[in-house]
Amino acid sequence: MKKTLFLAALLFGPAAVLAQKSVPFGTPYEFEPPHYVCYRAPQTVTVDGDIDTPEWADVPWTSDFVDIQGKNRPEVPRHRCRAKLMWDDRYLYIAAEMIEPNLWATLTERESVIFQDNDFEVFLDVTGSTHHYMEFEVNALGTEWDLMLTRPYRDGGAPLNAWNMNGMRSAVKLYGTLNDPSDTDEKWTFEMAIPLATLLEVQYGKRGIADGEQWRLNFSRVQWRLDVAEGRYVKRPKTPEDNWVWAPTGKISIHEPEYWGFLQFSEITAGKGTAPFVRDRNEEVKWALRQLYFRQREFRGATGRWATAPEELKAADIKIEGLDFRPTVCAAGDAYRIVASGFGGTSWYIDHQGYVGQGR
Repeated sequence: MKKTLFLAALLFGPAAVLAQKSVPFGTPYEFEPPHYVCYRAPQTVTVDGDIDTPEWADVPWTSDFVDIQGKNRPEVPRHRCRAKLMWDDRYLYIAAEMIEPNLWATLTERESVIFQDNDFEVFLDVTGSTHHYMEFEVNALGTEWDLMLTRPYRDGGAPLNAWNMNGMRSAVKLYGTLNDPSDTDEKWTFEMAIPLATLLEVQYGKRGIADGEQWRLNFSRVQWRLDVAEGRYVKRPKTPEDNWVWAPTGKISIHEPEYWGFLQFSEITAGKGTAPFVRDRNEEVKWALRQLYFRQREFRGATGRWATAPEELKAADIKIEGLDFRPTVCAAGDAYRIVASGFGGTSWYIDHQGYVGQGR
């Protein structure tokens, strides 16, 4: 450590060393993503929004959604929301149930910003890299918005609205009357089928899914507070929306893919048995690298440059049980890459854009 401080003083002057010492290295939100085992569909699926059907009967639900801030805002959401998934050789199927006493939706044009209404949202990171992930939103009218994010907004990511989930089908079913404040409604349900070929486009030549394969996944429900004026629902003025999710990120930002849950595929047919979720120890390595990524952002904010050595990021503070975590840092100009050995002879890295991948 002393050697590092000496080199920093030699290369960047005493001010750089003092700035380095002031870096707080704040602890990120706790890393404890939920997980879900996705079983094979027991029979042909008709996508019509009705999920009270035989093909869905034995498919398990996710845990109930929580506030997006998680333990930072532990209040239970006002209305229950949960989802379930299954798959076959052609599609990934997703269903959701939203308890809702006031069915309301206004947007009818596809690719509208659907979360301006109450909505349900799906997020899929097929590569686990936090880049090129997919987003889908739908309201109670069944109006859709699908897009791809090149990377999270914090890393300068751009939404690709021209991208489509080719071959995707979705539908909603309403249990009540839409846009009618004179009664109390029950809920709305949602169902979709996404072609695996579309989801695997970002896997560069991959054609199928292996038993036990894992992706990153999250769901979100945006819910606005409503009042009634002149017989119509209106948004309550100056009142922010609620954000209820399956996997909380610790703050009001869903675009934090490293906090999303794990989706594990199983060859077992729903209702014919169960498969345990298998924890991938290398996800701990990826999370350790992500902590260094957070620290690099803080370090650059405090010093105006990227750290060039793990000591500057206090990497020794990060421990992984059963693994000697010894990352190396390579920084040049506006770019950097941090590399560390993982379990099973693997090697992992993270770069200045937040991309995490295998290999050097």
